[in-house]
Amino acid sequence: METIVELKDVTKVIKGRTIIDHISFQVNKGEVFGFLGPNGAGKTTTIRMIVGLMGLTSGDIIIGGSSIKSEFEQAVGHIGAIVENPEMYKFLTGYQNLVHYARMSKGITKEKIAETVELVGLTERIHDKVKTYSLGMRQRLGLAQCLLHDPDVLILDEPTNGLDPAGIREIRDYVRLLAREKNMAVIVSSHMLSEMEMMCDRIGIIQNGQLIDVQLVHDFVQSSEVTFEFEVLPSDKALALIEAHYPNVRAIRSRNGISVELTKEDIPNLVKLFVDDNISVFGIKEVAKTLEDRFLEVTSEKEGSTRG
Repeated sequence: METIVELKDVTKVIKGRTIIDHISFQVNKGEVFGFLGPNGAGKTTTIRMIVGLMGLTSGDIIIGGSSIKSEFEQAVGHIGAIVENPEMYKFLTGYQNLVHYARMSKGITKEKIAETVELVGLTERIHDKVKTYSLGMRQRLGLAQCLLHDPDVLILDEPTNGLDPAGIREIRDYVRLLAREKNMAVIVSSHMLSEMEMMCDRIGIIQNGQLIDVQLVHDFVQSSEVTFEFEVLPSDKALALIEAHYPNVRAIRSRNGISVELTKEDIPNLVKLFVDDNISVFGIKEVAKTLEDRFLEVTSEKEGSTRG
């Protein structure tokens, strides 16, 4: 895949405090890259540096082959972005806002505006004043504004904040559409784990200004050990047996029995132990690990290694 954005050892120090600590990663065309971390982790600061709203202390950011430090105009010309909230002139219509923004870039025609409006699903309301728009509609108008000049990179900072479930799904669908059909690189920052899992191809986890990991969402969620739920009786006896024979395996009570983290190869042996010890086994099912589970695992591991 073709790399369109590259952060090289990016650091930001403010008043002697390191806010972003030597971050490096790449984003490719046609992918949705999730920038995930708790509030205050450094997501917005990193995005502000990518779009040129904040200078770098050290390192460099390359966008479309141009350095944000030495070739600023060429670099930011590849970007469309909403940082925090889209700002509009509420006394103007949606269409008048887009015409105003179109004047800032060369070659944006009325046909291009109409095409973009249709893409984000605002055709029926584009001539209404923005003050009558819902938050979701304003987000869509903000998306249209970003897309007018056909950017190679779309950057959305917490795009689903304040949206209802229907609005969140709309934004997610538009993001996937743009990556797939326009071959656009989309960088989405969020602290909403469930949304990132459904929206993104890869994720980068940031914590305390440090990039902890970058992986494919599927690979990140999967691990060699899987959680299985055993519906067994008596559960107390089953739990004690697991602790005796598998002291390094994590086993806890669940709503329907016992949840155990182990490999598939261990299941037959464990079932045999249950049967031999007169423990009734009524069912076994694999419990899918979520992005939230892995996020908490990875960040706790990182904190543990730091303290150690």
